[in-house]
Amino acid sequence: MKIVLATRNAGKIAELRRILSGFDIVGLEEFPSIGEVAETGTTFEENALLKAHAVAQGSGLPAVADDSGLCVDVLNGMPGVFSARWSGRHGDDRANLDLLLAQVGDVPEDKLGAHFACCAALALPSGEWRVAEGTLPGRIITTPRGTNGFGYDPILVPDGDTRTTAELSPEEKDAISHRGRAFRALAPIVRELLGS
Repeated sequence: MKIVLATRNAGKIAELRRILSGFDIVGLEEFPSIGEVAETGTTFEENALLKAHAVAQGSGLPAVADDSGLCVDVLNGMPGVFSARWSGRHGDDRANLDLLLAQVGDVPEDKLGAHFACCAALALPSGEWRVAEGTLPGRIITTPRGTNGFGYDPILVPDGDTRTTAELSPEEKDAISHRGRAFRALAPIVRELLGS
């Protein structure tokens, strides 16, 4: 059974292939007529479902999509679904990170609880859908560290560790990440709905 992952990111495709072994996982590069889907939802679930439904309808195949971000306690869970465009420019990791650090600059370190959140969604061409969620709890540090990863990885220290997620190896990060947890939770649902 072929499943379309609603991304052109080769790393995400490889990760999902490992998690959903036994399925033929392809990315959007096989469907050039499917454009980018606007993330107009106000929750991770809404955005993941928007993308999954659009790709399922456009491809005629089951589709998996995700949406994720950083949720900071003292910012009432923000930037949340706006994580990738927190500074006003979508995907400007450095500007997003700098703005967030400026916003929490006067907050005591022991008050900088945060977590990464991810919602992964499966949508079928019939309109049927399922979602699964994953989180990675931790805390923010105000001096970025590490070169692995992207986005807010250099400032989130997972609970129980002293390293940021940007200081973890890809294997270590995959084992605990919010995205990995969401996709692993979605895997048995995919197998149940589509057969293994």
